[in-house]
Amino acid sequence: MSKSALFYQTGVDLPLVSHGEGIYLWDTEGTRYIDACSGAITCNMGHQHPAITAAMKAQLDQVAFSYRTQFESQVAVDLGDELVALSRGHLQKVFFVGGGSEAVESAMKLARQYFFERGEPQRKRFVSLSPSYHGSTLGALGLTGYEPLEKPFKDLVMPSIKVPSPDFYRYREGDVESHIAAVLEQTEAAMAAEPADSIIAFVLEPVGGASTGGRMLNRQYLEGVQRLCDRFGCLLIMDEVLSGMGRTGEWFAWQHWDIRPDILALAKGMGAGYYPIAAIMARDELVDTIQSKSGFMHGHTYAGNPLACATGLAVIRAMKDEAVLENVRKEGVYLREQLDWLKSRHACIGDVRGIGFLQGVELVQSQSSKQPFPAEFNAFNKITQIAKDNGLLIYPRRCLNGVLGDHFLVTPPLNTTHQQIDEIIALLDQSLTEFAQTLPDKAI
Repeated sequence: MSKSALFYQTGVDLPLVSHGEGIYLWDTEGTRYIDACSGAITCNMGHQHPAITAAMKAQLDQVAFSYRTQFESQVAVDLGDELVALSRGHLQKVFFVGGGSEAVESAMKLARQYFFERGEPQRKRFVSLSPSYHGSTLGALGLTGYEPLEKPFKDLVMPSIKVPSPDFYRYREGDVESHIAAVLEQTEAAMAAEPADSIIAFVLEPVGGASTGGRMLNRQYLEGVQRLCDRFGCLLIMDEVLSGMGRTGEWFAWQHWDIRPDILALAKGMGAGYYPIAAIMARDELVDTIQSKSGFMHGHTYAGNPLACATGLAVIRAMKDEAVLENVRKEGVYLREQLDWLKSRHACIGDVRGIGFLQGVELVQSQSSKQPFPAEFNAFNKITQIAKDNGLLIYPRRCLNGVLGDHFLVTPPLNTTHQQIDEIIALLDQSLTEFAQTLPDKAI
């Protein structure tokens, strides 16, 4: 394969994609892959979904682009109304953007301008969890807690107040309740150490993604965060770029606990991989405060793009027509059972965690000690390449601040069937067996 002019992170030659159908992709050599991670946890409705592609083609026959200051489009209005309805009316305003990092930065700017217009310009700080992932543009990177991504840019970003994320796998307290209490105590102390009335918002993922391998929060923790937001007079921003749009079995993960955000960031599954679209949703009081003054000092060329919004609308309608959330709830239980079964078969699996079709698998040297693999062993890359060689796509990262704690995500399209889960598990079982053969003698 000749060298391409393109460059991304690794510089590794990759196969050329040919086509996709459902949960499957093919390269130009004819090799078939099961997309068990929905690309980048994005292709929620699989590939070449006929209703979605038909809606996109119909929109192309009308207009592909109009600019937000010159026209409104009906599909943008309709998509906004759909999202408000999916939030059960809690979030009444919608602002469309193009991707996840844009959505997070838009949420940050909306929150900051809200306080600025209220006469509180001293509020300049955000609180976020470590580890976490909120995007790779400079503003969102200030919230992210993932050392390899942060290191080259630390002197350029506006850092957030980093507080510990709950860890239900490696906690040292006697039980989960005590662990949550200790984490909230540390969080409160960190927030109290800041100047009075200086915090804009607390930003978190209700279910962790790439940086934590599906790490869960719970009601006790989220209620505690809500109390801290009330005490410090700051907003609660939930980043559901990855966990939103049905991936956990609810339209938005916060609905599992009914701990309601002031601002919500969405992306990935909104366009389901068919066209880039993302959004922030907010309580109307925040937006009304800004609009009554100078208006939101923010915008993107593709905000409210008709083709993007037609795609997002088609995704939601297809999900409703095919009862996709019900499938995630039912088959998500089965997926978890099968991943737990793999843990019982493979000593290198330390933890399985997540909810619905957002499941993470953490690899360890020993299930009893929970000791991670050495960084130089590159366990997360090894298992991912082995799985790919076997025709299975999974999504790897590290959950201990990006330095240690190899994990991979199993996040198939939301319309994946019972039988297709069996295919995924069979290939994953085979791949884990081959991975075990690469381990140093002292491991496992």
